[in-house]
Amino acid sequence: MSQSEHTSNSNWILLFLCWLFVSVSTAGSVFFSYVMDFAPCVLCWYQRIFLFPLVIILAVGLFPLDKNVVKYALPLAIVGWLTAFYHNLLYSEVIPASIQPCSQGVSCTEKYIDLFGFLTIPMLSLLSFTIIITLLIILALRDRKKQDYVQYPP
Repeated sequence: MSQSEHTSNSNWILLFLCWLFVSVSTAGSVFFSYVMDFAPCVLCWYQRIFLFPLVIILAVGLFPLDKNVVKYALPLAIVGWLTAFYHNLLYSEVIPASIQPCSQGVSCTEKYIDLFGFLTIPMLSLLSFTIIITLLIILALRDRKKQDYVQYPP
């Protein structure tokens, strides 16, 4: 197997892992809503808006491998991460409840689960977006490194 084929295969695997993680995160979100009957707050809905399309976008980038998918997926993941970060600040009461967007309906600070004293639904979302962004950045950097090598051979 040539170096180019090996890099292409490992990039596909990296993108597949990213898609798999997005799919599991989406399934978890749907599970909390429809199986556990946890009503999502406004911020949860915003995070879903940025998460759910990634399942399709990343799947399209897999067949055939299109590393340009990072250009479309990364902005969604970053805005989703920012929303999840804000949600965690509200949840941990760093930001006062008076400025939270969840003034009607389900509260953004509703405590549904609390595993190990820190693993909440907003934290799961933040961790999920962090892993997705990390995988996408690794893929982008690997592609950039390959382009630099092709342009400037030794």
